[in-house]
Amino acid sequence: MDVLDLARLQFAATGSLHFLFVVLTLGLAPMVALLNTRWVLTGSRLHQGLTRFWGQIYVVNYAMGIVTGLVMEFQFGLSWSGLSHYAGDVFGAPLAMETMVAFFLESTFLGLWIFGWGRLPKWLHLACIWLVTLTAYASAFYVMVANSFLQNPVGAVQVGDRLQLTDFGALLTNSTLVASFPHVIGAAVFTGGMVMVGASAYQLRRRTRETVFFTKSMRTGVLTAAIGLFVAVGAGFAQFGGLQEGKFKKGSLGVVPLEIMTTVGELLILVVILFMLPLVYFLPRWRWTHPMLIALTPVPFALSILGWLARELGRQPWMVWKKLSVADAMTPGLTPGMVMVSLVGFVGVLGLLAVVDYLLIARLVRRGPANLALGAAADEPRSPALSY
Repeated sequence: MDVLDLARLQFAATGSLHFLFVVLTLGLAPMVALLNTRWVLTGSRLHQGLTRFWGQIYVVNYAMGIVTGLVMEFQFGLSWSGLSHYAGDVFGAPLAMETMVAFFLESTFLGLWIFGWGRLPKWLHLACIWLVTLTAYASAFYVMVANSFLQNPVGAVQVGDRLQLTDFGALLTNSTLVASFPHVIGAAVFTGGMVMVGASAYQLRRRTRETVFFTKSMRTGVLTAAIGLFVAVGAGFAQFGGLQEGKFKKGSLGVVPLEIMTTVGELLILVVILFMLPLVYFLPRWRWTHPMLIALTPVPFALSILGWLARELGRQPWMVWKKLSVADAMTPGLTPGMVMVSLVGFVGVLGLLAVVDYLLIARLVRRGPANLALGAAADEPRSPALSY
């Protein structure tokens, strides 16, 4: 592989690994906020336990995702300085906004929510998790603003050898953003719902003592997954149908992941909308369905990666559509050896973090709602199980 192929592979690998964390974070955040709201409104001990259990899984995944996100920022300077030089004044503006939202606001509100249990008033504590959710979605929005500019460069004019931002509003109303952002959010909500379904199916198949707890989790997950899938599929057709002509012509690299994603998505509609949703009240008791529900858990993650690959490969060979080629966006003077070292290092570290993340989540799921650290009072008894 030459240096260009290695640099592209590096960004694709690290971007895909990072998005595995992001898609689950975006999917779990609104569900944790809704469960927390139900607890505050009703005082239900069940919803308190659900909030703590799924909130703890959210926190673990969020922490790992922040670390992997830093690697993405480094690569623009390491491998793609041509992009920074040519379009940095435009492309960098939404990324700077995303950094401020994610690393300052979102992290601050999440810290207040984590350490505010029993210290902040319930309504103020609830406001913190909703602000976490809103800032998480704002962060995703600004990332999609930047990416949509690469797909359809609007709001900028070329001055000399650089692009200059002339209309920030045009970036926020980019035609490729209008459909792609709901598609990403729908995919994330679908992913969060299916993780909740798979974890609940695992516990219920083991004949857990916490039957009420995981029955509620499974039904919540099914309803959430159905909503997310409906949004993702609808926005997906709008997104890929509205991309510039020529991006997905026959033989294009982006066609293969797009066709796989579309086919699997159509099958999931049949499974989720026509099977899981109508039978949502029976699934927790039907143990014969639980292996299938567990097996479906990783599918949304794979579809999310395929979606990104379709979107990015469809733009090749352009970094900024019909303005800057990928080859011209590369940092001059790079050698295959230099890129290979960073590729192995980045992928090794991010891959290890992904393995650790999912092992920790699997351990929390296997342990169940007993002995939760999140929200635990100093004098809380460490019972082997909780009853609701």
